[in-house]
Amino acid sequence: MPLINIYLRQGTTPEYRRNVSLGIHKAMVDVLKVPQDDQFHVFHEATPDNFQMQPVVFGLRRSERTMFIQLSFNHRTAEQKADLFQSIVDNLRLFADVPEEDILMTIIETAGENWWAAGRVVNPTTGYDERMNDVLTGAETTN
Repeated sequence: MPLINIYLRQGTTPEYRRNVSLGIHKAMVDVLKVPQDDQFHVFHEATPDNFQMQPVVFGLRRSERTMFIQLSFNHRTAEQKADLFQSIVDNLRLFADVPEEDILMTIIETAGENWWAAGRVVNPTTGYDERMNDVLTGAETTN
């Protein structure tokens, strides 16, 4: 049950936010193998006064469309996280025309026992959503 928070400046359209959400969710399904219906995205639009950052960060110019994506889910390998970051960047470029330099991301990992939702059934062996049992291959890759 990943939880995704997307922070951006006020003034985006519903279509733009849907496209951003689509790009992120597709990456989660493709890379982490989360179930298609396991999507929880919260958009936080801030006024320009409440979204402060330098125009050049890490040597790259960032635009007014810069967004910060905070992904919360159970532990993943470093390789899975790197693949997820790249897939999100690729998808946001494709679906929402967001340039790579306008995307900042972080992952917050939590233990499986810290998640709850009615109807969710956790496999006691893997600690992940039982619907993931047939896609898990060695590394635990869900929630």
